[in-house]
Amino acid sequence: MKSIVNTAFDFKNLSGKYTGKVRDVYFIGSKYLVMVATDRISAFDVVLPCGIPYKGQVLNQTASKFLDATSDIVRNWKIACPDPMVTVGYKCEPLPVEMIVRGYLTGSSWRSYKAGARQICGVEIPDGMREHQKFSHPIITPTTKAEIGEHDQDISKEEIIARGLVPADIYEKVEDIALKLFQRGTEIARRRGLILVDTKYEFGLLDGEVCLMDEIHTPDSSRYFYLDGYQERFLRNEPQKQLSKEFVREWLMDNGFQGKPGQKMPEMTDSIVDGISDRYIELYQAVTGEEFCRAPYDDNIYERIEENIKNMLARL
Repeated sequence: MKSIVNTAFDFKNLSGKYTGKVRDVYFIGSKYLVMVATDRISAFDVVLPCGIPYKGQVLNQTASKFLDATSDIVRNWKIACPDPMVTVGYKCEPLPVEMIVRGYLTGSSWRSYKAGARQICGVEIPDGMREHQKFSHPIITPTTKAEIGEHDQDISKEEIIARGLVPADIYEKVEDIALKLFQRGTEIARRRGLILVDTKYEFGLLDGEVCLMDEIHTPDSSRYFYLDGYQERFLRNEPQKQLSKEFVREWLMDNGFQGKPGQKMPEMTDSIVDGISDRYIELYQAVTGEEFCRAPYDDNIYERIEENIKNMLARL
């Protein structure tokens, strides 16, 4: 099965291109951008050597649905999705931090807690908590936005404001919006029999107003547990049944890789790649309640994507 890991399109009024870990972003003039969700996959801030078929489509369509489902809370950058792997939207001035909202002590926060940390990004974490335990209320643990090849760095609210990364009034607004988005995501997930465990949001300014950017509530940006059986597994100290990219990180850690210097990337066999693809599709169907319709992967896929984008741009 083919996967789309690189794109090289040329559009009218193209003013630049940015290649992220997962997405290729084309800037059209000074007002618009085209975001192509490729099938690249990253973990520990490292892009893995193999693409995952349908991953880009899953990310793009999941994000699109949640952007629509939260547009009453905050304006977002989306204009339209002219292709299953593409969103066209407004170019925003990005804020240089990512807002991570955590409802449960798990993943990297648990690893830090287990190692003795009782404060994450300036937020106090009480003694006596266990892995996958729910916080009394969701917490926000921001990170800086890393350049390609660099790692995101934890940072506190106080440091963000003191360093002038985000003005205090805008940060307060963004923090409030992030918690409201997390609450909406939690409500939608519960209706689907899922728990939204943690997620990240990116914000920018559009016409001077706070605007939600990038993806939202996708398997790359979020972690989900299955609601059914959560409490029983928690009480028995058993691993939670989850839908997220954490299983990729766990597979890498089990094979001795955490993105640290000198570590060797384990081989991504066809069965590993197919398994990851299946998990992404499973999450899409679980979180949206809709059947996933695989877009054709054939020799004309690049032509299809490019034509769909050009038709959309001609209407702007």
